Amino acid sequence: MPYFEFKRNGRKYVVAPAMGHLYTVTQRAGDRSLYPVFEYTWAPRHLAERGAKKIKTIISAIEKLSRRASEFINATDYDVEGSLIGYMILKHACGGAEKKAKRMKFSTLTPEELNQAFERLMPSLDFEMAEAGRTRHEVDWLYGVNLSRALILSVEKQLKKHFTLSIGRVQGPTLKLLCEREYEINSFVPTPYWEIQAEAIIGGSRYRVEFERNRLPSLREAEAVVSACKGRTGTITSVVEKTSRRMPPEPFDLGSLQREAYRFFGYTPSRTLNIAERLYLNALISYPRTSSQKLPPTINYEAILKGLAENPSYRKLAEKVLEGGELKPVEGAREDPAHPAIYPTGKLPEAPLSKDDSRIYDLVVKRFLAAFGKPSIRLMVKVSMEVEGYKFTLNGRRIIEEGWISLYKPYAEFEEKPLPPLKQGEKVLLERVEYVQKFTEPPPRYNPASLLKAMEELELGTKATRAEIIETLYQRGYIRGERITVTDVGFTVVEAFSKYCPTIISVEFTRNLERQLYAIERGEESRENVLSEALEELKPVVEELKRAEENLGGILSKAIQAENLRRRLVGSCPSCGTGSLVILRSRRTGKRFIGCTNFFTGRCKQAYPLPQRGRLTVSDKPCKLCSWPTLTLKLKGKRPFTFCINPECPSRRGKS
Repeated sequence: MPYFEFKRNGRKYVVAPAMGHLYTVTQRAGDRSLYPVFEYTWAPRHLAERGAKKIKTIISAIEKLSRRASEFINATDYDVEGSLIGYMILKHACGGAEKKAKRMKFSTLTPEELNQAFERLMPSLDFEMAEAGRTRHEVDWLYGVNLSRALILSVEKQLKKHFTLSIGRVQGPTLKLLCEREYEINSFVPTPYWEIQAEAIIGGSRYRVEFERNRLPSLREAEAVVSACKGRTGTITSVVEKTSRRMPPEPFDLGSLQREAYRFFGYTPSRTLNIAERLYLNALISYPRTSSQKLPPTINYEAILKGLAENPSYRKLAEKVLEGGELKPVEGAREDPAHPAIYPTGKLPEAPLSKDDSRIYDLVVKRFLAAFGKPSIRLMVKVSMEVEGYKFTLNGRRIIEEGWISLYKPYAEFEEKPLPPLKQGEKVLLERVEYVQKFTEPPPRYNPASLLKAMEELELGTKATRAEIIETLYQRGYIRGERITVTDVGFTVVEAFSKYCPTIISVEFTRNLERQLYAIERGEESRENVLSEALEELKPVVEELKRAEENLGGILSKAIQAENLRRRLVGSCPSCGTGSLVILRSRRTGKRFIGCTNFFTGRCKQAYPLPQRGRLTVSDKPCKLCSWPTLTLKLKGKRPFTFCINPECPSRRGKS
């Protein structure tokens, strides 16, 4: 394991990398495939997890280095997870050194801040944060292990195969939230309504105008409006102008960064977090796992802006902010005692950034600059007109002063709609008036960004775990698609827990537990009380699941088999017209291919070859060129690739 040494004030210091969590919660004894289990301990990860052999080398190296140490400093990330990582290493690998260790607190990895943090060490560890992290891991382990084993074993006994299933105190309520939206969509009954669309000729120019009512409930009313107004001349009854000030957007916390990155780049929350962490490790931005929307003066606004001015991409914008007078950023309401909002350090990249890194870095820089911008001032114009007793409006808008918008381009979206000077009493010709029948629509499906926001609002999970929870739901096959759809397996899991243990999928239960964990961080609650209450809730739930194991396994097995078939179903067979194309695997060669279900009855021999490496998924979208089904191939370390299965497709001929 590499480690580093440096000297300061005549003393030698050794810096050892922790490499993440080296210790984890694990079962104390007994068969690791059975449940219930309530006896646990903390152990080195290589003793508790497969594929963690490297951990043994790291722990051994830290143990050797610590034997000659007279002083210990925990310099992991200053948050719950970082505090727990350092606490466990000091306690177990350094012979109980947590009692005498000091703590470094920093939000960026710039030399300036690290040196300052080293000179101002906290006299002891942040025990409350470590205790909150320890409790969270223990509670999550107790719930996750017992409930997930209940799911897995119930299915294994039915199908005689292993399927990876899981549920937890945050996974459960999040999945239930998605199911509730799915129920709303599936039970929604569209209601017809009619919309008036009109265009007016004013001063020789054509403008789209809006009818006074957005929706008309009957065709008769819509026909009456068209009959009365089409081709008729009306009068402008009023022209009202007003200016509005729009303040700059608040600085990024992790959630708002993830949502903005999804909106502009389509990045999932977990992808954005991974990119932000890379930028943080390269000392380009501050610590990203923050819930703060505040930028304190201690981060030194001027120094950051001068650093950004050294970058040709941001020179003009940074100089504009520096020349704009007092440096006072706009701030949001949220606070985080550990870290400020996400901001650029001002340090220049040492090497060209990848496309992903460059996009997120640019977003963070522009948001930081915009926080110092002046309000944008807009002129809003409302022109009211009357035609045969019916009222229509024409709305215009334009920017008078860009303010912060000039600093946040291209991420500030505002569509201008200029209007000519208009006066009360001017005549208006409604040249086009027509009605369009429409139907009310169900609530929209969640996407990863809107689900993340809903989790934040409901206090499900933490800023550091929400993205991971969403990814887990995808990996378990409970949900699919960018516009999230719940699978049969996802529905069945929620229905089963609704029947046997509704607590685990209760938003209120999870929210209360999160609040207790935050109370531990503040020193207002004890680990023992929280664990005791959690076990009191969990034990009867596990007993109920044990009694219902056979029934639970039956309904889950049917859902898994149906979902596995759906995943393999490619579409209708173009050859015989009656069979379905499915992904199959040859018993003789073990190779996968697409075949027709009528092959098994001898009625169709249609087959198509498939790539033998990578993960294949059936795409929801047909080929744009030939309308045949398409598949998406994901190879490790490479971007997903979508291809058409039709061997005669023009897309294939172009590649060959």
